[in-house]
Amino acid sequence: MQGYHRDKFRPYHQCARCALVFVPADFHLSAAAERAYYDLHENSLDDSGYRQFLSRCADPLLEVLPPASRGLDFGCGPAPLLARMLSSAGHSVALHDAYYAPGSSVLEESFDFIVATEVVEHLSAPGDVLELLWSRLRQGGLLALMTKLVISPERFASWHYIRDPTHICFFSKHTFAWLAEHLGAGLEYADRDVVFLRK
Repeated sequence: MQGYHRDKFRPYHQCARCALVFVPADFHLSAAAERAYYDLHENSLDDSGYRQFLSRCADPLLEVLPPASRGLDFGCGPAPLLARMLSSAGHSVALHDAYYAPGSSVLEESFDFIVATEVVEHLSAPGDVLELLWSRLRQGGLLALMTKLVISPERFASWHYIRDPTHICFFSKHTFAWLAEHLGAGLEYADRDVVFLRK
């Protein structure tokens, strides 16, 4: 672990092994403060801009999913539009969100695909969560992750993404390459910030 950046709000460290950039636990929001911040978001099921944003993950995913696949929208939020988009294409999609669709029973099921859009940057223990999700995928299944990527320390310093206090870990191509090797996964970039890991 080494120092990566510091702003007036918090420090950022980097893992020497996987290159993940992360905020130390002492600077994480409480669960109540995190939930209050999420409640300020105004995404809705009828928001065309939100639909267009999610389509960057949904469209390439729909191109490769077998018919009538069973999936999980992990971190679906209060307006699970992505699940609706995938369901309307003939797939069944379960929901899980720590605040808006809690309950651990769905995480005991098996899935053909799992999607997590704009989720992994919020995780306090990303390795544990990603390994759990990977364990719930059937052989041949797909883990689709959408998150903006770290480019360089210089770009990081002025990056809008770090201004969100609920964003506490930041992935790069190096991190995803390490993760793919660690999981024994196939790795594909479906878009600049959409990663597919194939089991």
